Amino acid sequence: MLKVSVSPHIRSHNTTAVVMRDVVIALLPTLAASAVLFGPRALLVTAVSVAACVLFEFVWNKMMKQPVSVGDLSAVVTGMLVAYNVPVSMPIWQLIVGDAAAIIVAKMLFGGLGCNFMNPALVGRIVMFFSFTGSMTDYSGHLTEWAVSHLPVRADMVAGATPLVKATLNASDLPTLLLGVHGGVLGETCAIALLVGGLYLIVRRVITPTIPVVFVGGVMLFSWIFGAGDPIAAALSGGVMLGAIFMATDYVTSPNTERGKALFAIGCAFITVVIRRYSSNAEGVSFAILLMNVLVPYIDALCPTKPFGGDAK
Repeated sequence: MLKVSVSPHIRSHNTTAVVMRDVVIALLPTLAASAVLFGPRALLVTAVSVAACVLFEFVWNKMMKQPVSVGDLSAVVTGMLVAYNVPVSMPIWQLIVGDAAAIIVAKMLFGGLGCNFMNPALVGRIVMFFSFTGSMTDYSGHLTEWAVSHLPVRADMVAGATPLVKATLNASDLPTLLLGVHGGVLGETCAIALLVGGLYLIVRRVITPTIPVVFVGGVMLFSWIFGAGDPIAAALSGGVMLGAIFMATDYVTSPNTERGKALFAIGCAFITVVIRRYSSNAEGVSFAILLMNVLVPYIDALCPTKPFGGDAK
C-alpha cells in the first residue's frame, strides 16, 4: 500500500534550534579572538547584546500573546552578530538600541523568524551607524597590550581604523589581517577565527560554500577590475569575511538554489566594491547584503528549483 501525504517528504532531526546552536558554536572562535584582541569588554558587549535580544523577543511574544520563540536560539545568534558589528567601546545603551531595531523592527514586526526579508543584525548595525556614527567608527586605541606586543603588526595598522581596500598588502601585513591586530568592530578583524567558524558550518552542512566562496572571490575580482586596492587586502579587511560567512548565508534572507546563491553573492560583492571605491563610505558590506536581501524573491523566481519528476530540460 502507498502512503499519501503532503510535503515535506524528507524529514530531518536538524531543527531550527540545532542549526542555530551550530551557528553559535561557529561564532565562538571569533568571540575568543575579540576578547584577546580587545579585552574583556568584548565579552561584556556580546553578553549584553545577546541578553537584550532574547529579552526583546520574549517580551514581544508575551505582549502579542504568541508562543515563546526564544528557545530556537535565533535571538542568541542575532545578539552575537549585532555585537560583532560594533566596536568594543560602543556605549551599552546605544548597543541596546541596535538590538531593539534588529529584533523588534526587522524581525518580530514582520512575523518573527522566517518572515523577515532583511537580515536583522545588519538592520541593527545600519540603525546604529546612522544614529551613533561617532561611536560606530571609534576603532582606534582599543587593542590590548598583549595583542600589540605579541602579534606581528605594523604601528600604522594598529593606530588607524579598520584597514580597507586602500591598504597595501605585503608580507608583513598578511599576518596582521589574518590575526586581526588592527582597529575594527569585534567580529570582523580576525580572519582566521571567521574561517574556522565557516569551515565548521560547512562540515556540519549548516551552509554550503557557494555564498562565502563567491562573495569573497567576487570582492577580490571586482577590486582588481575597479582598481580598489589589493584584492587580497580587500577580502581580508572590513566586514567581508563576517558578512560572507555569517550574514549573507542567512536561510531566511538568501536564495534557495545554488544558482540563486551564486547570483546573490556576486551582487553582494559587486555592490560592496562599488561602495568602497566610489562612495564616501569606506565600507559597503552591510549595505550590499541588505540591498541584495530585497532582491531575493526575484532571484528565486529567476532561479527556481526543478520539481522532482519534472521536465528534464
